[in-house]
Amino acid sequence: MSDLFTVRVTVRAYETDAQGHLNGNIYLQHAEHARWELLRAAGIEQNALLAKGVGPINLESTIRYRREVVAGDEVDITCAFIFGEGKSFRVEQTFSLPDGTLVAEVFNVGGLLDLKARKLVADPAEYFRSVATDPGVFGL
Repeated sequence: MSDLFTVRVTVRAYETDAQGHLNGNIYLQHAEHARWELLRAAGIEQNALLAKGVGPINLESTIRYRREVVAGDEVDITCAFIFGEGKSFRVEQTFSLPDGTLVAEVFNVGGLLDLKARKLVADPAEYFRSVATDPGVFGL
């Protein structure tokens, strides 16, 4: 995929900490928002996954802060799902100012949980592909 899926957000004052920086928990919320927007762009709705008996779960998150972000800043958040052979997948995301300045990176390991068996499904890419109307958004 040549162009990464991107969502722009504007940092609101109530999302900042005592130093005026975007709160770390909010980075994770904005990152999750971008992931769900990618799913939506691929034509995947949460209820479609639930109807197939699966739900996405986050297994690990890492944030690398590069520069400060303050209230009023606009931030572009990229999102790329990376599928391998196993039950989990990676999501790599960058947070950049509109001029391209990298301000943070968020890395996630996720999976799709079989809601009855309470175990990760063997091939999450196939589940996404089976409900997506535009699997190309995932690079599938």
